[in-house]
Amino acid sequence: MEYTIQKLAKLAGVSTRTLRYYDEIGILNPARINSSGYRIYGENEVDLLQQILFYRELGVNLEQIKEMITAPNFDKAATLKEHKKKLLEKRAQINALIANVEKTIASEEGKITMSNKEKFEGFKKKMVEDNEKKYGEEIRNKYGNDTVDKSNQKMMNMSQEDYETVTKLGQEIIETLIEAMKTGDPASELAQKTADLHKQWITYFWTEYKKEAHAGLAQMYVDDERFTAYYDQYRKGAAEFLRDAIFVYTGMEK
Repeated sequence: MEYTIQKLAKLAGVSTRTLRYYDEIGILNPARINSSGYRIYGENEVDLLQQILFYRELGVNLEQIKEMITAPNFDKAATLKEHKKKLLEKRAQINALIANVEKTIASEEGKITMSNKEKFEGFKKKMVEDNEKKYGEEIRNKYGNDTVDKSNQKMMNMSQEDYETVTKLGQEIIETLIEAMKTGDPASELAQKTADLHKQWITYFWTEYKKEAHAGLAQMYVDDERFTAYYDQYRKGAAEFLRDAIFVYTGMEK
């Protein structure tokens, strides 16, 4: 069966603009162009689009997807099995979160008594899910799926004591950063203390610390307006000052 771009877009639940963009970057080309100049897609293209949308759902960027599906050794069956594995993992996470919410509702209604440990486990799951929704694509593009997955797992394994410590560290970073900005010098003692506190904070989430990665994260605070807005809500220019302080701390140049 063949589809015009409008029909394929409707079938897949995407926009025609998306399909045109996929054509432009060479990730999904139509099977042919008909005499009227319309893009026509066949079964192979439908299957390929399914693969692309699976990967996108899992947070893989288009450049990585293109590399995978155009590789000579691309194995569709193996890829589908990997999709299934990832989707089952995601379903397990969502089911666990739903179960925790249900317990919380029952606890609030006085039907059951929920332990602090159960409340904390559910909170950690929600935090991981929220971070994935907000920043998942960016950090996976920058650091790779394996690194992010390990970071999420480390977060899930965090004790309540560790969580309280890392929360206090986060507050101390902001307070010290604001004071450091008054010096106007990213190399000042207070600025370098801020950078060191930030290092301590990220080690609660990262499986290993690297200066290059630390500097890369600091640059992302400036490049991504959402991160910039988070720090700049406390004082305008805070994200840039923190970036510069971390560059000095790690010995990396801008």
